[in-house]
Parts: sequence; C-alpha cells; structure tokens
Amino acid sequence: MAPYSGLDTDQIKDKARKDLLALLEGVQGKKNLVLERSLAGPIGVFVKFSTLQDYGVDKVFWLENGNVDSSQRNVVFLARGDNPTQTQSIAEQIKRLQRNGETDHEFSIFWAPRRTLVCNKILENEGVLGDVSVSEFPLFFVPLEKDVLSLELPDSFRDLYLRKNPTPLFHAAQALMLMQQQHGLFPRIIGKGDNARRLTDLLLRMRSEIGVSEKSSGRSDSVFGLTPSNTIESIIIIDREVDFATVLLTQLTYEGLIDELVGIQNNQAEVDTSIVGSAPSAQQSHDSASRSAPAASSQQTLKRKIQLDSNDKLYEQLRDANFAIVGGLLNKVARRLESDYESRHTAKSTSELREFVNKLPGYQAEQQSLKIHTGLAEDMMKNTKSDIFSRVLEIQQNLAAGTEPSSLHEMMEELIARNTPLPVVLRLVCLESCISGGLRPKDLENFKRQIVHAYGFQHLLTLDSLDKLRLLQARASANPLMIPTSVGGVVSDAKTNYNYLRKVLRLIVDEVNEQDPNDIAYVYSGYAPLSVRLVQCVLQKQFLANIIKGTNTAGVSGVSSVAQGWRGFEEAVKNVRGRTVDEIQSGEDKAVKARQILNGHGEKRTVLAFFLGGITFTEIAALRFIAKQEDGKSRFHYLSHLSSSSLVLKKALIARRRIIIGTTSIISGNSMMTSCTETANHRVK
Repeated sequence: MAPYSGLDTDQIKDKARKDLLALLEGVQGKKNLVLERSLAGPIGVFVKFSTLQDYGVDKVFWLENGNVDSSQRNVVFLARGDNPTQTQSIAEQIKRLQRNGETDHEFSIFWAPRRTLVCNKILENEGVLGDVSVSEFPLFFVPLEKDVLSLELPDSFRDLYLRKNPTPLFHAAQALMLMQQQHGLFPRIIGKGDNARRLTDLLLRMRSEIGVSEKSSGRSDSVFGLTPSNTIESIIIIDREVDFATVLLTQLTYEGLIDELVGIQNNQAEVDTSIVGSAPSAQQSHDSASRSAPAASSQQTLKRKIQLDSNDKLYEQLRDANFAIVGGLLNKVARRLESDYESRHTAKSTSELREFVNKLPGYQAEQQSLKIHTGLAEDMMKNTKSDIFSRVLEIQQNLAAGTEPSSLHEMMEELIARNTPLPVVLRLVCLESCISGGLRPKDLENFKRQIVHAYGFQHLLTLDSLDKLRLLQARASANPLMIPTSVGGVVSDAKTNYNYLRKVLRLIVDEVNEQDPNDIAYVYSGYAPLSVRLVQCVLQKQFLANIIKGTNTAGVSGVSSVAQGWRGFEEAVKNVRGRTVDEIQSGEDKAVKARQILNGHGEKRTVLAFFLGGITFTEIAALRFIAKQEDGKSRFHYLSHLSSSSLVLKKALIARRRIIIGTTSIISGNSMMTSCTETANHRVK
C-alpha cells in the first residue's frame, strides 16, 4: 500500500462532484433541476453547468421563484434539508405540477447535506411523500481553495449567535467527523469559546457513538478507524464570538477590500462592465452565467461575474497583499508583460519565434487578468481616497489602538448626520462596544436615538438584535479598563479584554513593513487580528514570545516552542471570552502503530484551523502568512528572531507544517451587520 498522502482538498472537491453526478445519473432521461439559490454558488465551485447538461439536466429553475414548468417528465429538487420553508415550497410546487400538468411527472428530492425528520413530516402532511424519491447529497465542506474549506452556510452567523440555532454546530461536527473517519482522529483538539467547547463535545460524543455502533456490528476495522491520525497534527477551533472586533474593522488586503466594496460570493464577484470591461468572448460570458444557474438577462449587459481564485495567477499574487502596495505590483506586471511582448522583435530564428507563439496564449490571459485587476484597483482607490472612507478608517484605527472613545464621538455623529450607510455606522459603534467593554449608558442612548432618527424606527429591532448578540451594550463599569473576564474560562458573561490583550499579545504594531512584512499585523496596517494571534499562541509560541519581548513579557516568559496546547499563554487566554478547550484523543497502541506503518512517517503534518461562525478574507491572509513561515517559504524572518545558539529550536522549526483553513462561511463586517438589520420600513411619514 502506498504511503498516505494526507488531507487533500482536491479529493473533497472530486467526491462532491461524483456524488452529485451519481445522483443525477440515477434519474433516467432528461430532467429539470429546481435548485435552492443558496446552493448554486457552492455547487458551481466544483461542477459546471455544461457538465450537468451532459448528465441530462435540461433547464434550471430557482426554487424560490416557484416557476418550474412541465417541459420534462423528470423534475429534480435540490435543497437544504434543514430548511422547513423550502420544504413547504417544494411540496406546493409538486402539487401544482400534479394538478395542472398533463404529464405524469416523476419527482426526486436531493437533500443537502442530509434528510431530516422535519422535512419528512412536512412532505407527509402535504400528502406528497409517497410521490417522491428522496436521496441525500452529503455536501459538507466546499473547497474554495487548496487551503480553504468552507461549509458555505450563509446564515451560520445569525443562526449561532442571534437565533441560538445549533444546526451549524451539528453540520460542522458531521463534516469534521467524516474527516476523522477518513484520516484518523485529531490527536489534539484545541479551542477557545463556548461554541468551540460545544463542537468538541459533539465530536467526542460522535466518536463514542461510532465506536459502539462498529463494535456491536462486529466490524474488524473499527479500531483502526478510531486511532489518532499520523498526518493531521491537531485542530484549532476558534469561536467567532471571542473576537468580533476583527470582523468589524475594514479589511485592508486586496481580496478583503474587494469583499468590502464589491462583495465576493463563492469565489466570484459581480462588477460593472464599465470597470473591468466586458467578457472577452460570448462563450466565457455564457460559462460565467451558467456556473450560478439562471441569471437575470437584464443585468448581463451591465454586470460581469469575474472569477477570483488561484486559477488566476495574478490574483493569487495580489490577494493577500496590503492594498497600499497593489498599485506597485500591478505596475511591475504591466512592465514585465510589455517587455515580454517586445521580445518578439528580437527573435532571430524560427525556433525563438515559435517559442514566443507558444507563450502567446499565456501572455494574452495574463493581459486580460491585468486589465481586470487594474480596473478594479482604480475603482477601489477612488473609494479609499474618499473623505468618508478616510474618517471611518481613522476612527477604527484609533479605537483599535486604545484611544479614549469619547474623543471620537463627534466624528461618528458627523458620519450619521451625513447619512453614511447604516452598516458602516453600526460597525463603528459596535467596534467601540467590543473593544471598550461597552459604551457609557449616556453615549449608548445618544447613538441609538440618532440612528433611529436618521435611518428609521424599524432599526429599533436592529439595535435590539445587536444587544442580543452582545455587540452593542452599556458598559458595566465607568472605567473601560475594568472589563469582566472569565475565571478558569467558565464564565459565560465574560467579555474579551482587548485592553489587556493589546499589550500582552502585542495586537498593535507601530512599524509595519507592508512590502516585506514580518508579522501578521500588516493585513490591517498595524493591527494583528486577535483570532489569528490565538492560533499563533498554539503554533508559534517562541516566535510570538520574541515579538512580544520589549513590550510586555508577562505570561510568556520561558515559553518553549515544544510546549503544546495553550501552555505558556494561559493568562492571556483567560482574558478571552468563552471556555477553553484542550483535549487529547488517543487510541490503542497496536492500532496506532499500524496506522503509522500504513501512512508512513512524512515530515509535513497538517493543522486544521477551524473558525466557527465565519472568517474574513483578511484573517485568511494572516493565516496564509503563518502557513508560509511554517512551510519554510518565508523562514528568514521567522528564524532571525532566534539566537545562533538555539540549534535545537531551529531544527524543530525546520519540520514543516501545513495549515488548512476551515470555516462555516466567509463573512465581513457588512454581512455581519446585514444579518442583524431589520429590512421592513416603518419610517413615519
């Protein structure tokens, strides 16, 4: 048997494609596909519409529109199995087709990722359960990139923190349990936050249930299936609520700023053709539109969907860079392309000319990519140079640095008076509340009154939702430094103490080299995301300790790089909201040795950093920066902090480590605020 290759996101993508195509192949003949809109993007990541056509799909309809026709005998519904509203819609459309259509239809339902009792009950109550063929489409992780796995649950933030709906937790546990069954148990589960504790408990319970089930069935391979992995080192679970402030800040990487100003969904952004130009060919326009199923024809002439992933080599270079240096990078690429094109005039032989012709398609693709990103960067630069953007960024950076909040209130009130978009205003007020442990009651009431008067009385409900999320609260103490924290990591009412952590984890870095960064703080031009600092507390103990030296060494003195879990940073972790997780999973010695023999002894091991409740593109960029250090691609700065006598430590650092990023969804400050915003208009006329 060949040595085990480890966690491969391409395999996950291939499996999802094969599972979907196998289900479609099981429905004989031509078929109409009725698709839940929120599933179109994730499915488009791993299969094209042309492939679906090869497997008999004739037309695609949105489930939400309720307009499926009788043009085909076979009708296939693909929807999420945990959504009662969509189940009701499916039942109504089936009854409509049965009542109005002359064709004797065959109905199939594919539930993603699983079938639920609620869905069965609704279909039974509507009298259609016996008329449909029901299957499960186990769509869990969607590989957005080779290092990013997302469950693509668009409502996961609202469900977890506002509705207190544990469904995303269960889906995450199922996805991670499937990973453990394939690759072995996570040897160590490390986490921070109440939901991280709940997810860990679910994983431990599922492990015990699988063990009991396999033993009762007499399976001989059950022991091997529940042994620690030899290729996955650990999983680090970060609950989103331990660090809301990072999401509320404006993202300053190229990819993050695109998400802020344009919006990125499933690796695609919809941009005006006046900015990026029209598609180079009608065929490309068709492929772009078909990947997300039917689109409004009236918008195709105004908007263009552009693909933003690593297949675009230029975008791969730009995505994680601070936006301040993107212009210079684009200029270098433009000069290089111009030089490459000019090389055709210097060709002295037919072989050199043939070589240029062979490279020409690559040059043309790169030229098209350069045109798109130059247009995007120029348009984004107009926004970043605006007075509103500059003021918002100034307020955010001052709040993050610990400036007295009351000195910024006049600027915040001015933004409200200028009718700045509501999500921007809410992000600023909530940012102050998160970092300062709440607002003074007088200031809080003043902001609430101004927001309601400026944006409408319906936002009383918005403000109530923010209060439920504990994003916008009154300060319990008059002193912003006196923030209640957890004792032993068990007090649920505790708040993250940014004022303490700002010093002990050095969240603010005054001098940042954005061209050649040596710390994750470059992604926010001087602020290191707390969520990613927590990951460093586990993976880069000595490196982080050396960064902190000279600022505040409390709680990190004597930290060794071989220390595991949160060891060495216990005091800092106590000042972070929520419970602390550190679980070791072990197996029988014989089974562990058997897995080591079969899997080999590869030096490179995988760490899964899982963000429960969502992650921003800027945090992904920061994690990729750590991954480059761990993988040896950017090791100069990493080792330069160590003395020449630290030979043992340097040898330990040479062992390579791969980081895979997992999440329930990609979020931003705007999407966070939108999930809490009341949309009904109750404005007094």
